Amino acid sequence: MINEVDQRIIDGKKEMKNLCMGGCCSMNYRSTLKFSKTVVKRLHDVKVLKRKGAFEVVAMEVPAALTVERPCNSSVGMESMLNKMWSILEEKHTRIVGIYGVGGVGKTSILTEINNKMSVPSNGFDMVIWVVVSKGFRIAKVQDDIAKRIGLFGGMWGEKSAEEKAMDIFRVLREKKFVVLMDDVWERVDVLKVGIPLPTYENRSEIIFTTRSNEVCGQMRAHKKIEVQCLTEEQAWELFEHGVGNDILDGHPNIRDLAHEVARECGGLPLALITIGRAMACKRTPEEWEYAIQVLKRSANSVFPDMDEEVYPLLKFIFDCLPNDSVRCCLLYCSLFPEDYRIPKEIFIDCCIVEGFMDEYESISQARKQGHRIIGSLIHSCLLEEASDSTVKMHDVIRDMCLWIACRLYAHKWKFFVRAGYELTQVPEVGKSRGIKRMSLMQNKIEALNEPPYRPDLQTLFLNQNQLKVIHNDFFQFMSGLKILCFRANRGIRELPVGISKLVSLEYLDLSYTGIRQLPTELKALEKLKCLKLEYLLDGIRIPRGLISGFSKLQMLKMMGSFLFDKSAAKDNNECLVEEMQSLNHQNELSMSVTSAFALERLMSAEMLHTCTKQIGLHSFRDSKQLNILSLANFKCLNYIQISKCESLEEVKTEMDITRAKAPNQTQIPVVEPQMCFQSLVKVYISGCSTLRDITWLILAQNLRHFIVIDCHKMEEIINEIKLSQIAEMV
Repeated sequence: MINEVDQRIIDGKKEMKNLCMGGCCSMNYRSTLKFSKTVVKRLHDVKVLKRKGAFEVVAMEVPAALTVERPCNSSVGMESMLNKMWSILEEKHTRIVGIYGVGGVGKTSILTEINNKMSVPSNGFDMVIWVVVSKGFRIAKVQDDIAKRIGLFGGMWGEKSAEEKAMDIFRVLREKKFVVLMDDVWERVDVLKVGIPLPTYENRSEIIFTTRSNEVCGQMRAHKKIEVQCLTEEQAWELFEHGVGNDILDGHPNIRDLAHEVARECGGLPLALITIGRAMACKRTPEEWEYAIQVLKRSANSVFPDMDEEVYPLLKFIFDCLPNDSVRCCLLYCSLFPEDYRIPKEIFIDCCIVEGFMDEYESISQARKQGHRIIGSLIHSCLLEEASDSTVKMHDVIRDMCLWIACRLYAHKWKFFVRAGYELTQVPEVGKSRGIKRMSLMQNKIEALNEPPYRPDLQTLFLNQNQLKVIHNDFFQFMSGLKILCFRANRGIRELPVGISKLVSLEYLDLSYTGIRQLPTELKALEKLKCLKLEYLLDGIRIPRGLISGFSKLQMLKMMGSFLFDKSAAKDNNECLVEEMQSLNHQNELSMSVTSAFALERLMSAEMLHTCTKQIGLHSFRDSKQLNILSLANFKCLNYIQISKCESLEEVKTEMDITRAKAPNQTQIPVVEPQMCFQSLVKVYISGCSTLRDITWLILAQNLRHFIVIDCHKMEEIINEIKLSQIAEMV
């Protein structure tokens, strides 16, 4: 029919030429009549098709990419191993391949090279799937990672059983020629239970995995086992030279020979060569190189029960080379998080500030900048990896080295106890381990905190991402020294015990993503509290009057997504809470969400909050068709704006002549000039605003790095040309 329509348009132009008397008559009425009848009939056919057709979806999702390319370290010294791998993968009957070797030898780098090389369609695969398995294998995590890759994640996926998920994955993959790349396998993975069809010669699919154990290769029924060995002396030197750089090596006549000796002390281990090479890239005197050789030789003479622990003393040299104790403390702190965990930079820095690792800075903002500088230096030293703009990861060998330092080598100083990601169902018995200072039980399945442990020296307790439902009233009875307590992402917690008042030294409390509905008044005993996080609570939360103002030392209050400011309490609770927040003398960082125009108006009139508000969310403004975004411009340090479920919102304006209802005893607040607006704004998230048509106002945010728009069905354009010219005139 489309081709016929095109022809009718051409014919129609010819018929137009036959018209005369202003289009009222035709010079060839028979031809025109016939053409008109045909057009009428075809229009009728189109209407019938529209009625019969299902046009709810007029576009399909973009097909998943063949592979997701991953960042990779230098492949110097790995060429022969990669060539060997490709020749094995071309063998017809080799469908499962196990790559094994000691930690830090380069197994993940090889797997990454395979992943990236398979992005070429000529390899014949439909899909390449990357999964990190890690110690403490959890079938749900592996299934979720695969589901995200093949388009199953979302909707009802989270409510399905492992068996149902396996069936869904199997149904998709059995129709494809796939490669599954599994990194860091510690035990047998039953691929059928995950939902991965067994690779065979007939389906031409493959599974390639890395492990530290030859035995695991056998348990996984690998058709071929490939051992990744340490580099030869020549290969090791090439990699080390690449990391140090010729400007340093040629900077003094003696340094190149000394560098060869340092490289030999690394034992051909790529991770050691890369990290030590990076550490030596700023050492310009022979004396510094001689000292490095002395330290490394002393480390190499140590005797350890297995190969992995021969590596730690080599890497400890890097730890000792870090510029100061603050950086060293921050690195060790990363090992409290589970293996292969994406560590949020913000949470990590907040904890480090409260721990006192950055005490030399008077303000939170200065300490936060220092935190980002430390993260950058650790990434540059190859001790951390950038996972995203907001998260970092730690190589599992580096993490093991940090735990070796914190739990064994300097246990008397650090006293770490880490059982993160172990699938524990109850708090473990620590036994003779007295004086523990930092304990991480993250990412387990603990449901109850019952017996009160005797932990007077405990300073940090991570209980994030468990399945907690019950906290006994006396659990905190013997933890008077606790400074940091994190319950983040325990949806089953509905209330806090009044016994939490025993934590008189507490400075950091994270209750975000829990089901807590009301804070107990007993929290007022926590007079030293500096950071309180109440973000994205399941049902919102009630805060007793006078509680917030009682935290006289509070510096960070984070309430994004918890909807404390709602219509029902607009004149009562909201008013008191705003007044209490303004009374905090040390308030440095504030984030919050509001659900009514009145509550937003009240916040805007609170001048004391203008310089400390970093994030703001506007949620469910159902009665507002317009929003003047310049009303937020007085929040000078605002770095994140979230606008969600404002279903009536049609237009975001940028008007200077704002007339606002004054709150009691408040003066009119002048509006910032447009060119000075949103200078700190780096991220904007807009979702569920179904009638919003454009977001031209973003042009005012000159330092914006990320904006996300989801479920805005009537969004016609990002930048409207007419509005853009209006803003240009204002600026």
